[in-house]
This record gives sequence, structure tokens and C-alpha cells, in this order.
Amino acid sequence: SKYDEGGKWLLEALRGGDVDVNYMPSHVAMDHFPYTVEELKQYDAILLSDVGANTFLLPLATFEKSEVRPNRLEVMRQYVEAGGGLVMVGGYMSFSGIDGKARYAGTPVAEVLPVNCLTADDRVECPDGVVPQVQLADHAVLAGVPDKWPHFLGYNRLLPKDGSEVIITVDNDPF
Repeated sequence: SKYDEGGKWLLEALRGGDVDVNYMPSHVAMDHFPYTVEELKQYDAILLSDVGANTFLLPLATFEKSEVRPNRLEVMRQYVEAGGGLVMVGGYMSFSGIDGKARYAGTPVAEVLPVNCLTADDRVECPDGVVPQVQLADHAVLAGVPDKWPHFLGYNRLLPKDGSEVIITVDNDPF
């Protein structure tokens, strides 16, 4: 078994673009991710990647001592509805995730995502690599993004919510 964090390149890119990043791996976020909307307001956005819903729902005080704590998924929903940004990056513990263990379907966070999460394993493994196809090249979210996309070795299968725009796809799936 090996512990590894795959965010190195993303963190380097963000920090290289003068983005101030407060990085918390899952085992740190479990107890140190903010518990209130006011605490979250110091940030422009939350970026979730490979961190399951239970990390936020079951801090050690709740899990080990049965202490009541705020539902941080609800806190994130309120933060987004108040204008805060939210990005969920795919991975084994994003959206529904491996064996459905990320468990965001039906949560307050899922309410503010532009996609519907599946309730079962949503992974699409692509060991041969897939290259996403841009559908809406002029969309504001792609401003400054290079035209050429790298290959990916997999993604999470999601369903677009009614009224959402599918900007990028792999096959017919939103990316």
C-alpha cells in the first residue's frame, strides 16, 4: 500500500498563477475544514478533489464521540448560494466515486452542482486515454484555456441537470 497525493501539478499551476491556495488533504480536512459560511467567505472558491462526503459529515468529534457538529455539506451549499465558487474535480472519491463511496448524490453539495451524480460507481476507466472534446469553445469558463487538451485515463460519468450547458464531453458524457 502506498499513500500518494495527485494534486501536485494542479497546486503548482494554481500557485504559479498567483492563486493563494489553502490545501487540505482529506485527513486534515476532516477536522479543519471550516464549519460556518462566515469562515468560508474568506475564500473565493472551494475546490474539491478526491474527498468523499463522509470527510465533511463525520469529523472525529462526531465519529468517535457522537458530538453534534454542523453539516459542512449544507454549509458549502449556503456558501455557494451566497456567491462563493465551487469546483468538484473528478476522481475516485468525487461525485459518486469508486463503488459509490464518495456519496455526494442527494447531498446539499449535489444541489449546487450543474450535474446529477449517479448513486453507484460512476468511474469510466480509460487506460488507453481519452481526449475531451470542447463543445462550447466561446464559453467564459474556457477563457485562457489552451485549445489542445491532454489525454485523461478516466473520468466520472455524470448527467447534466436541466438547463445546464455541457461545455466539454468525452463521448456523450459531460466532462
